[in-house]
Amino acid sequence: EMVAGPPATEPGRLITDPSSGRTYFKGRLLGKGGFARCYEATDTETGNAYAVKVISQSRITKPHQREKILNEIELHRGLQHRHIVRFSHHFEDADNIYIFLELCSRKSLAHIWKARHTLLEPEVRYYLRQILSGLKYLHQRGILHRDLKLGNFFITENMELKMGDFGLATRLEPPEHRKKTICGTPNYVAPEVLQRQGHGPEA
Repeated sequence: EMVAGPPATEPGRLITDPSSGRTYFKGRLLGKGGFARCYEATDTETGNAYAVKVISQSRITKPHQREKILNEIELHRGLQHRHIVRFSHHFEDADNIYIFLELCSRKSLAHIWKARHTLLEPEVRYYLRQILSGLKYLHQRGILHRDLKLGNFFITENMELKMGDFGLATRLEPPEHRKKTICGTPNYVAPEVLQRQGHGPEA
């Protein structure tokens, strides 16, 4: 009797780029969201470590869902800033879409908050400066993140903050075309977003 191998979302499986043949060892689960799971991944040839976002093809049932993922990739790959998670590369196979990102091994501010339930004032100042630096860069390029929360502020091995998860991000339009979509994470959403007044960077 044949036994099927583990599904692609289980740790310990090799991921192969169909076009280049490069292989990556998929390690521990870093986190999971609505559509995706994020794992540590290591290039088997170079030893370079990444965070890989794995999106199951079976979850992408409608054209607009694929468009949303491609929009996230297109927007994120063009960003280069010290306090924004670095986009490396992406590919897909029959089962999944794989997005390779800078590895932030200390997880996120949400994990720090959950463990300690407090941040000291110097820490808050330290992280806020980095958040504002990243936001200024985005807004100068007409990009709205639209899901700023502790869980999307990732922390590197040397305790540097990197803003990530551009799944809800969009490019800013002129005021008459201001975004009226309600999106974001409950409890973090600005009033003008909930009231559909149209919103810009301030939200």
